[in-house]
Amino acid sequence: MASIPWFTLGLLAILLIAVGLRLQHIQNPILDHPNWRQGDTASIARNFATLNYNILYPQTNYDGPPPNYVELELQIVPFIAASLYKIFGVHAIIGRLITLAFSVGTVAVVAFFARWLFSSAVAGLIAAFFYATFPGSVYYGRTFTPDTAMVFFLTAALYVTTRLIVEDEVFNQRSLARSTALLTLAYLAKPVSVAGIIAVAAALWERVRSGRTMRPTAMLVMLAVPLVILYLYDVKVSQHAEWHWASGITKLHVIPGLIGALTSPSAFALKALNFVKVINMLRLTMLGTLAFLASIVSFVALPWIPMRSRWMIWGWLVGGLLYTYAVVTVERVDYYMYLLLPLCALALGGALARFIAWVFSADASTPVRYAIAALVPLFALACAAQGHAAVRPYYAYSITAYRNATTLNRVLPPKALVVLGHYGPDILYYMNRYGWEEDPYLWTPFDEESAIRKGARYFIAAEDDRLRRNLELCAWMQRFPLLASNVTWPVYHTDPALELPGSRRFWRAFRIAERAGHGRQFLDAHHVCVVRSIEAKVPTARSKASGVTRTFP
Repeated sequence: MASIPWFTLGLLAILLIAVGLRLQHIQNPILDHPNWRQGDTASIARNFATLNYNILYPQTNYDGPPPNYVELELQIVPFIAASLYKIFGVHAIIGRLITLAFSVGTVAVVAFFARWLFSSAVAGLIAAFFYATFPGSVYYGRTFTPDTAMVFFLTAALYVTTRLIVEDEVFNQRSLARSTALLTLAYLAKPVSVAGIIAVAAALWERVRSGRTMRPTAMLVMLAVPLVILYLYDVKVSQHAEWHWASGITKLHVIPGLIGALTSPSAFALKALNFVKVINMLRLTMLGTLAFLASIVSFVALPWIPMRSRWMIWGWLVGGLLYTYAVVTVERVDYYMYLLLPLCALALGGALARFIAWVFSADASTPVRYAIAALVPLFALACAAQGHAAVRPYYAYSITAYRNATTLNRVLPPKALVVLGHYGPDILYYMNRYGWEEDPYLWTPFDEESAIRKGARYFIAAEDDRLRRNLELCAWMQRFPLLASNVTWPVYHTDPALELPGSRRFWRAFRIAERAGHGRQFLDAHHVCVVRSIEAKVPTARSKASGVTRTFP
């Protein structure tokens, strides 16, 4: 009992450190990394608040006019944000603060988890400090994304479930319901957390293997009910979704990749190489090099460290690595390995606490023992400093893109549909417009005509250089005037009523030249769609005319 106040005070200090680290640049626009996912999440939250306040109907801003329903995980963070938007107004920082709360909550859960798992308050504080300062935990713990909420629910679920399996001879209904509910929330928050089912199954097997009795129905509820609810949710959302992200990635990329790796030696070798690459990403930006190496040493030491559920730890590790091999080698994004961070923090907490206990039991003088034990906090601080430097580039964002998007939000008509020549829901979010986001190099005149027929009235060349290299589209777009604005992106006003005089004649002449293999020469001769490499020598169409009155010979 005497150690409880020290544990509580230490945990409060660590939580304050965690909050301070996650508040860094939290006021930045959501154009920092990962801007795509943050733009998606923020758009969904605003659409909940302004279009359809129903958590089963998430929708984004792209693929034309609303509704644009998508098949994604249960939108817990966006829906909480939308609820707060109705009180405080739409502010993306609210979403970031929600993520921060889940992240700091995970720090506390890791502390209690490690204290119970290793029967050591020291292990709990060490594990909490590492999780609070892992670079991936710090950075993604302040982004407007669903992953931090998923990690919170998964860690809490495994903590509660493992305690239930280890400590309770008979599962009462309340305890079983609590465990099942947390597992369900974890799976719904992001299906990648289903990897944690191996940890649950391993803990159950450990109990059965020890000869302790257990009702089969309780095991079935714990293992099957969360999966059934996840399946029913996905079926419901898929019925009205236009975009099928989760199932699409699985069917088109994950499953074929696994089949290829199991049937082809070359595909297996490539998969193995990609696995090494993503583990290197885990080292660099999620754990930091020092903490990564220390985690490996800790896992090697775990067989000799007493703990309450050894199989759960190994099941968590196996599940996380299998998921990494199957999915992250296809979608190579570092935060997809987020679910491994609490596990590594637990391993570090247990191993370093055991090291400290060994030091104080060694046959040495008291000053020597304290000096050696002091190496642990010094090492932890070194890990925190090294890891923080690894993710520093993630905080950067394009001020120009932010200014352009917010300017267009003020300039364009409120309900205008747009085509954004750039893959980026973050830009559409700050423009606060619906429409299409497309690669201007791959978009065609036929695509643009289709969008115009559906109501698109502006084409925003956020990647103007790629548009200039798409000869057909760039030449075709010259029939429309450029919007006079303060943005640095060309904005074409694609209202058919505003077609410029002579533009169709120009298009026919271009097509003749293109069929003869001289499309680029034709455009250069007319000073249109000049690529960046020769812009300094040849004036562009925009520099020769005001844009609104441009005509063609």
